[in-house]
Amino acid sequence: MSAFSATDHAMMARALRLALLGAYTTRPNPMVGCVIARGEEIVGEGWHCRQGEPHAEVLALDAAGARAKGATAYVTLEPCAHTGRTGPCADALVAAGVSRVVAAMRDPFPQVDGAGFDRLRAAGIEVGAGLMEAQARALNVGFLSRIERGRPWVRVKLACSLDGRTAMADGDSKWITGQAARADVMHWRARAGAILTGAGTVLADDPSLTVRFDTPREFVPPLRVVLDPGLATVARGKVREGDAPTLYLHAPDAKVPRELRADRAPAPVKGGVFDLDAVLALLAQREINEVHVETGATLAGALLKAGLVDDLLLYVAPVLLGDGARPLFGGLDFTRMAQCLRMELVETVRVGDDLRLHLRPCAEPVAAP
Repeated sequence: MSAFSATDHAMMARALRLALLGAYTTRPNPMVGCVIARGEEIVGEGWHCRQGEPHAEVLALDAAGARAKGATAYVTLEPCAHTGRTGPCADALVAAGVSRVVAAMRDPFPQVDGAGFDRLRAAGIEVGAGLMEAQARALNVGFLSRIERGRPWVRVKLACSLDGRTAMADGDSKWITGQAARADVMHWRARAGAILTGAGTVLADDPSLTVRFDTPREFVPPLRVVLDPGLATVARGKVREGDAPTLYLHAPDAKVPRELRADRAPAPVKGGVFDLDAVLALLAQREINEVHVETGATLAGALLKAGLVDDLLLYVAPVLLGDGARPLFGGLDFTRMAQCLRMELVETVRVGDDLRLHLRPCAEPVAAP
């Protein structure tokens, strides 16, 4: 890694902020920002907004015009070197005459993966990589998970009381958390490629699983995914309504109603329950980067027990629901402290009267007792 100056850091930080502007619209593409600078002067900048539209480098070069010649391009991801829906950004940088390219990280996408850097170096352009790489990887955890692991990044959102309960014994849970927390959830939904739930949640709570903002803003509606082995929910529910698409995943032997018009696909079942690894692989094949899970204790517990939860968003309300109320996770029948799953606390944020805990599992998948 070459040495980077304070100006390099400032420009890359700006490029990362620009990339984040595409958080609700770029998928399945990664979020990318680009700054073209001559010393400390920014002469052009841009960010990738949506699939099929110009990439960040092209927009920044267009803004810079002739001043791009001899300048430094700061980009949050290795410039592409292949022709897809748009042309190669590496070629555009070469044609513009930039003298130096600084990238936060290499692009693991097979059609790029170092080829962009090679093309730039072959044209005599100085290339530096690895500046603020941790921040760049955090920005695109979903895209990187799909490319590197073959499955989306899984984020489970739950709301609970101070005593760790999610609903009363009869299922009543409206509302544990306040309006501010419910509005905050919309931002997490909006950046996801899919919102996943189970048939039990659809039957019990009738959620719409849509993105609703108080003020107008641009976003691409996430795919709503219902795990429904017997297709028991296809004739009912708000999850079928609105502009957002819905996908029903069912058991291979499920009887498909002749009148079903929604998108559906069979998913493998093991021991009477969905093979969750296979479910995530199926969603990755549909170019889903991030899966946002809003469901009950059974599915949430199954994902956690299988080691498939990457992020846990836990909204904690200052209320007590009592011993008879429902727990956060089902199926975690630990009997010894050695079996306990420890969580890393990434962030704590107060949202209205509630707390949002951002947690990540920091241990191996839970072993059976």
